Amino acid sequence: MSTAERRKEFTSSLLAGSVAGLSVDLALFPIDTLKTRLQSADGFWKSGGFRGVYTGVSAAAAGSMPGAALFFGTYTLAKGELHQLSPSTPDPVIHMTAASMGEVAACIVRVPTEIVKQRMQAGRYASAPIAIRDIVSVSGVRGLFRGYMSTLAREIPFALIQFPLYENFKLRYSRIVERPPDPWESALSGSVAGAIAAAITTPLDVAKTRIMLSTEPSMNAVTMLRKIHAEEGAGKLFAGIVPRVFWISVGGFVFFGSFEAANKALHRLLV
Repeated sequence: MSTAERRKEFTSSLLAGSVAGLSVDLALFPIDTLKTRLQSADGFWKSGGFRGVYTGVSAAAAGSMPGAALFFGTYTLAKGELHQLSPSTPDPVIHMTAASMGEVAACIVRVPTEIVKQRMQAGRYASAPIAIRDIVSVSGVRGLFRGYMSTLAREIPFALIQFPLYENFKLRYSRIVERPPDPWESALSGSVAGAIAAAITTPLDVAKTRIMLSTEPSMNAVTMLRKIHAEEGAGKLFAGIVPRVFWISVGGFVFFGSFEAANKALHRLLV
């Protein structure tokens, strides 16, 4: 692939990622709110129950576009570079490495967004500016990145499972039908891959949510997992698994479908 083609691929992925991130967050935000409240140490009803399920949507929308753009831009660029640098490396290894690099980049935007969004979802703040002001006044700017490592500890294993499955499902399907999959067919691959990854990584998601909602000194994901297991039992490690799997499987369909459709359209438009 030439430099011009790689630049076009990167730009297309960046813009299509923005479309995908915004689409999935706006469409499925209420399910994410219910999942956060189920995982909260305060309990589902104290955190708001079924009330105000769009609380925090402004924070999510503000971060979803740049976060998804950073992920897909980095993922696409890294995937292409890794293929060129090491053509003999198995595709799943390249996809796993590129996805991990994408998550590291995306979490720079995603973590502050998640902190503000989840504290609003849990009923602690009425607006994003108030939440940001209070977090910074108490913990400084570092407070907005609370749980960065625990988020990576969730996102990287998730990506290591999801993206090789996603790429493999697309490849197998294209061999069966003897053509590249349509956007909606790629969306199905993303949906199934996301559901599998979501179920396996739910305990890491619970730990990340607790760390972000906590006002106590920060702890790592492993310590939080042990604490939850000791104090609340193993079952609590899978709190919110049903809305999480549902949200990510449906979200995966919207996310990958939007990405593939936008990417296909942008490829025709970009010179």
